[in-house]
Amino acid sequence: MIENKAITVYCASSVTIDKQYFEAAERLGNAIARRGLTLVTGAGSMGLMGAVNDAAVKAGGHTVGVIPQFMVDRGWHHKGLSELMITDSMHSRKEMMARLSCAAIALPGGIGTFEELLEIITWRQLGLYDGNIVVLNINGYYDDLLRMLDTAIAQHFMKPDHRNLWSVATTVDEALDQALNDNAISHFSDKF
Repeated sequence: MIENKAITVYCASSVTIDKQYFEAAERLGNAIARRGLTLVTGAGSMGLMGAVNDAAVKAGGHTVGVIPQFMVDRGWHHKGLSELMITDSMHSRKEMMARLSCAAIALPGGIGTFEELLEIITWRQLGLYDGNIVVLNINGYYDDLLRMLDTAIAQHFMKPDHRNLWSVATTVDEALDQALNDNAISHFSDKF
């Protein structure tokens, strides 16, 4: 099992996105491995998830993929990871990914990534997760989502201090520094 700090990375599985996002995913996977951290992902082999996994594996890093059985049955899992943990549902997958990590970083992604990011922010708000959450805003990808969160605060759907639930980075090194700034080792509550 995981013997060092682990970073969960949420990201796209799409293969039709711009090259700059693949390059960022590769830099993140490489940097996580170089820092001696464990990479935790949804175990996908395609898109940014495949790229971040491939880069960490290539750099000699420890990689853990967490994936529901139905996705394994469809052959969507990465076959070169250090560990593959199979869950019975999407919900248990997300819980396991959070439980294994001291921080979460969201690379650009689609609706699944949005859902994972907003759920982990919600869990942090509720005291279920207290690891750092970093939005890696490559090329302004998350600008509109961040504006929407500001609108929710401005219109009193969220409290102003909820801005402290996440941070925003524009480079891989900045994201990792923010993710690790409290040197935490595990942050998932048993209250879940």
